[in-house]
Amino acid sequence: MTDADHVVLLDDEGRAIGTAPKSSVHGTDTALHLAFSCHVVNEEGQVLVTRRALDKKTWPGVWSNSFCGHPKPAEPVLSAVHRRAEFELGLTLHEIELALPLFRYRAVDATGIVEHEVCPVYTALTYDEPVLNPLEVVDARWVDPAELAASLQTTPWAFSPWLVLQAQQLHLFDRVSQRRRAS
Repeated sequence: MTDADHVVLLDDEGRAIGTAPKSSVHGTDTALHLAFSCHVVNEEGQVLVTRRALDKKTWPGVWSNSFCGHPKPAEPVLSAVHRRAEFELGLTLHEIELALPLFRYRAVDATGIVEHEVCPVYTALTYDEPVLNPLEVVDARWVDPAELAASLQTTPWAFSPWLVLQAQQLHLFDRVSQRRRAS
């Protein structure tokens, strides 16, 4: 197994304590580990939401944030953000901002699989149109931030739990609107 197949395990304070195969940390007894999320905005101020591939182990087919992933052991998180943007969506990112550095959650999907992550949340700008990697993403849409915020409030069950929680904690769509006004 390579480093690409491993994730960074964390203690309760969020300190690295080792690594584990990625396949072992997304089950019914999931260890706390390091991940990240990114919300991508285009020049028009729209936010990119994606629908997870149907064969994903966790939350298959669910609409979510632009992309997320796990840094490899010893890989800087920002490097992982760029790597996954290119791999999942064919995007080059600009103006990356750390929006929610200490986001942490634990969620259980309908099959009993647990996500348990410390997951810094980033926002970024792109000038590209997404080119979807079908192993990761089955659909993507650019949406108005206010419309997405309304959907998250009225139908939270239609989205990944981390997107719903991030939007609540981050006031993400206020930040996206501020970015659009500043441009």
